[in-house]
Amino acid sequence: MITVSQDTFKLAQAFTISRGSRTEARVLTVRITRDGVTGWGECVPYARYGESLESVTAQIEALPEGIDRMTLQEVMPSGAARNAVDCALWDLEAKQAGKRAWELAGIAEPGPEITAYTLSLDTPENMEAEARKNAFRPLLKIKLGTPDDMPRLEAVRRGAPDTPIIIDANEGWTAEVYSDLAPHLVTLGVKLVEQPLPADDDDPLSEIERPLPVCADEAAHDRATLPKLKGKYDVVNIKLDKTGGLTEAFELRKQAEAEGYGIFIGCMVGSSLAMAPATLVAQGAAFTDLDGPLLLAEDRAQPLLFDEEGVHPPEASLWG
Repeated sequence: MITVSQDTFKLAQAFTISRGSRTEARVLTVRITRDGVTGWGECVPYARYGESLESVTAQIEALPEGIDRMTLQEVMPSGAARNAVDCALWDLEAKQAGKRAWELAGIAEPGPEITAYTLSLDTPENMEAEARKNAFRPLLKIKLGTPDDMPRLEAVRRGAPDTPIIIDANEGWTAEVYSDLAPHLVTLGVKLVEQPLPADDDDPLSEIERPLPVCADEAAHDRATLPKLKGKYDVVNIKLDKTGGLTEAFELRKQAEAEGYGIFIGCMVGSSLAMAPATLVAQGAAFTDLDGPLLLAEDRAQPLLFDEEGVHPPEASLWG
């Protein structure tokens, strides 16, 4: 039996990107029960990709009972719906086998990974204050994406003068804006920039200088999208809500690495249940951004552990 429920988690504070703000994370939780055993997974429908809580629920409820992970890849496209079901099936299989999901995946026992902590888009003054408060973290991710971003970045650097920084423009810049900003980003010690141009208008990235690594986010979903990235991006952001689950995420990482891309493991704003499967594919990635639970005011009953070593893989009581 497959069931879908909506869950809402309040955020610790408003979270703003170039496309808007939110004060809560609204997610879908999928449970699959077979022979008295239940596996579960979570997804975050994303309007940018034409998804809603209602549309994704309808996709999931249309699946036949008894579907397995391999068939799922064939009958459902990549996206949030397939992610929740795929991760629930991984959890179910692990419980039925009496093993951990990482054992089923044939990988070494996972350990903690340093994760970025995201500062949302705000005034320079507020971003400087947030940067100062979080300067102890090993990696800060800054949400930008407007034509007036230099004062914000300079403010963050004042607040956290020694902390490595990555930037996510969320498709908010033009080629001209990015070309103007890029040298300054290098001077300020920025390590990487995510999706500086709109995904459907990113051809200029193959023509302009890229003085620091450029990561494909909205432009990269699953293996089928890799050919469009060639010559434009250096790093691929793998998010389970884009790949359609852990199964495709493993395959995307393998192919992306074979084609010479760096690996960035990202997330939507969700609970520890959404991050848990991603910790497996994050092992050894160049960049990990699984800070969703750190942005919440409330979380699942058995949350992931975050400490100075980073985000730890889940206990079996949570997932896998």
